[in-house]
Amino acid sequence: MGYRCFELEIDKGVAHLQLSRPDELNTLCREFWTELPEIVGRLDHEGSARVIVISSTGRHFTAGLDLGLLAGSSVDGETEVGRARANLRSLVLHLQETFSCFERARMPVIAAIQGGCVGGGVDLITACDMRYCSEDAFFCVQEINIGITADVGTLQRLPKIVPDGVARELAYTGRRMPAARAREIGLVNEVYPSQEAMLVGVMEIAHEIAERSPLAVWGSKEMLNYSRDHSVAESLNFIATWQSGMFQPQDVLEAFQARQEKRAPVFEDLPLRRKEF
Repeated sequence: MGYRCFELEIDKGVAHLQLSRPDELNTLCREFWTELPEIVGRLDHEGSARVIVISSTGRHFTAGLDLGLLAGSSVDGETEVGRARANLRSLVLHLQETFSCFERARMPVIAAIQGGCVGGGVDLITACDMRYCSEDAFFCVQEINIGITADVGTLQRLPKIVPDGVARELAYTGRRMPAARAREIGLVNEVYPSQEAMLVGVMEIAHEIAERSPLAVWGSKEMLNYSRDHSVAESLNFIATWQSGMFQPQDVLEAFQARQEKRAPVFEDLPLRRKEF
């Protein structure tokens, strides 16, 4: 299936999803907001991909929202003002869902960032499990610079990743944060000298994850996301419930047997995600 904004390749359990509009600085155009959740939803449903890597092409990861969408987003004059504003709220919730799909996906999502990661790009990467970048990368909560409060996830997720004061500085000033500073505060796990080196390094990590039990990785992701938003006591209760149903000995036996035989373990893919009866 062809997409306007993305190229997708799957190799040995790793789905590589690339933003593919470099001449337009990979701005987040109208099609982006439907294509991304469609692709991630399909990968999650099928279960054969064990990791998703999202990277980009050209000079910048993304320059953020296509500003042409703002010009066409006015709700004034559409209908009675209360109904129009309620409709606008529904639109914002729809845009938020585009990135929230990363968190609900059963497999980890890794962002590989080069050049500018601006505005909606920060919304995107903060919804990912892990982030890596090249030395030329920079990060900017651009919304404040054009008179908007960021509303698609940055202000909710960024303070869970970096110190609260740093998140507020970025949100209030719209300053650019360079790669070295992003590594220092934990926004990214590692900084690579070039985009090429970054992709090699990120793919090594992705394939290492893909060799692990996909059920155990899924459980780990569920627990980490839950623990981020709940108390220790609640999270311990949740993992106990999860393990009572999800822990199965087959993957454990395969892991030990593979180690004894000095080979890579072979685990069953996740089943199709059931969405209806």
